[in-house]
Amino acid sequence: MSKPVDPNTLETVAQAFSSDFVVVPIASILPVKAIERNAKSSHKYRQIAASIREIGLVEPPAVIQDSRDPNSYLLLDGHLRIEALRDLGQTEVECLVSTDDEAFTYNKRISRLSPVQEQRMIAKAIERNVPKEKIARALDINVRSLSRKVQLLDGLCEEVIGLLKDKMCPMAVFDVLRKMSPLRQIEAAELLINANNFSISYASAILAGTPQAQLATPQTPKRLKGMTAEAIARMERELSRLQEAISSIQDSYGQDHLHLTVVKGYLTKLITNDRVARYLEQYQPELFIEFQKIAGMTSTLPSEAA
Repeated sequence: MSKPVDPNTLETVAQAFSSDFVVVPIASILPVKAIERNAKSSHKYRQIAASIREIGLVEPPAVIQDSRDPNSYLLLDGHLRIEALRDLGQTEVECLVSTDDEAFTYNKRISRLSPVQEQRMIAKAIERNVPKEKIARALDINVRSLSRKVQLLDGLCEEVIGLLKDKMCPMAVFDVLRKMSPLRQIEAAELLINANNFSISYASAILAGTPQAQLATPQTPKRLKGMTAEAIARMERELSRLQEAISSIQDSYGQDHLHLTVVKGYLTKLITNDRVARYLEQYQPELFIEFQKIAGMTSTLPSEAA
């Protein structure tokens, strides 16, 4: 039975930021990297500027005090936000002051907003009676595009929404899924996830290979530009075989991969034994070469796909 832990003996966790926000003059903030030349013409920059203009700064920049000049701060995260504030005529900004000067976490470990998450955010704002025009201006889109985002999940089953809630799918992919029956939507979403391919072309190929009976409107003949009925039927058969193959592989992939990892470790130890290596090289050279290849593997994918 384990003994209870005395909280007084635990080490205090160091804070990553100071407890309070600090209002810093923008002129005193020094960027640690140069923004790209075309950054200000990007849609991302326009969205940031529009959001700040409509509702203010949502996420404060992260800075750290310059050890050489106490009146200056190094900018760890928020380069585009600072540029947008400067372009909007702001002279000061409320910042988070970091206790460490590492910027990797901020700039590399970004949790981007998926289309499903964005739709829920917009729907929640509308529920709270935020005018659609204001939301559209904050997102730098027109009201028509906003309405399309609001209706993004219409016609999709809850299981598919759950599967794709954190996936960066183009909006057109949801339009393709909407043309399928609920069960087929789930199968299609799983195919997208398993292939890690959320492109419109791949989703359209899944739709092309979907049997007529599994469409949302099975009574309406399936028409695909540039494809004959025979080509569509052949694609349906090939996709069905592909799904069966993927399912059979999924059932045993984890166990097979574990076995291969164990075998690789064993063979590595085997061929690094000088006596065993000399014996194999003298009496079983073909096996020795294959053992070396297996021990040197860094991926289970074929060389052309790795």
